[in-house]
Amino acid sequence: MESVVLNILIVLATFLAMEGVAWFTHKYVMHGLLWTLHKDHHKKESSGFFEHNDFFFLIFAIPGITTLYFGMQAGYNFLFFIGLGITLYGMAYFFVHDIFIHQRFKFLRKTDNFYFRAIRRAHKMHHKHLGPEDGECFGMLWVPLKYFKDQRKRV
Repeated sequence: MESVVLNILIVLATFLAMEGVAWFTHKYVMHGLLWTLHKDHHKKESSGFFEHNDFFFLIFAIPGITTLYFGMQAGYNFLFFIGLGITLYGMAYFFVHDIFIHQRFKFLRKTDNFYFRAIRRAHKMHHKHLGPEDGECFGMLWVPLKYFKDQRKRV
């Protein structure tokens, strides 16, 4: 029983830590060294269903797949549960960013939840910057308090 609780805590801690990894990577890698892959995501007009930015999905999947694999090979040790936390964060990112925010699939359009409105507003503010500099709101699930306050006014 203790190992089950520990494994759940590892998954949760990894999931939460991934928000910091996503923020750091988005700010300093996607808006820095690898801006060439990310810049089409900030264009006002889409060039189709896929973007160069979608390569980040593959890049970010590698640590999750690797830790899942090596964790399974070692008898489902802590690496597996770290990989599970990374993978669950990746799934959450896909649902929130690609489906909910950018509507790449046409559902969850009319969600009127306080938290989801704040996420959508913060991401909209991130996209108002078309270049790599002067950005804001680089995270995905963590939304600065001011966007919650903006949403409270609407209620």
